[in-house]
Amino acid sequence: MNRLLARCLLSSYRSNCGRLLSATFSASAGTKDHINNLVKGKKIVIFMKGTPENPRCGFSKAVVQILNFHGVQEFDAYNVLEDEDLRQGIKEYSKWPTIPQVYMNGEFIGGCDILLDMHKNGELVEELKTVGIRSALLDHPNKQA
Repeated sequence: MNRLLARCLLSSYRSNCGRLLSATFSASAGTKDHINNLVKGKKIVIFMKGTPENPRCGFSKAVVQILNFHGVQEFDAYNVLEDEDLRQGIKEYSKWPTIPQVYMNGEFIGGCDILLDMHKNGELVEELKTVGIRSALLDHPNKQA
């Protein structure tokens, strides 16, 4: 990468190098394009600390537990602790300063507090329905959190 950068700086073809550099860096984990690719066309995506099997913070664990409570088995999860660019990029992308972040059908829903409120007031059942997921609470209406 350093050779490429040095060639671009020394080259008289700055416009071509500029295009090459922007193409090289556009695949970076923190870029808007990269994050768009992660969330668009997916039913549920979580950017969290840790993994669903091993959450590394209580808020990330709570988000996973809420989804599990509703019977949501499949969702994409990205561990922001493994990639600082992604961790900062997702905050800029959503304009939301904290992790975890939940997306449904490519739209930012919120963090743990928002998801918990939606769960408590029944909105999460409806939101899951919009992405084609039937909440397990509809099958067990007396189930308590």
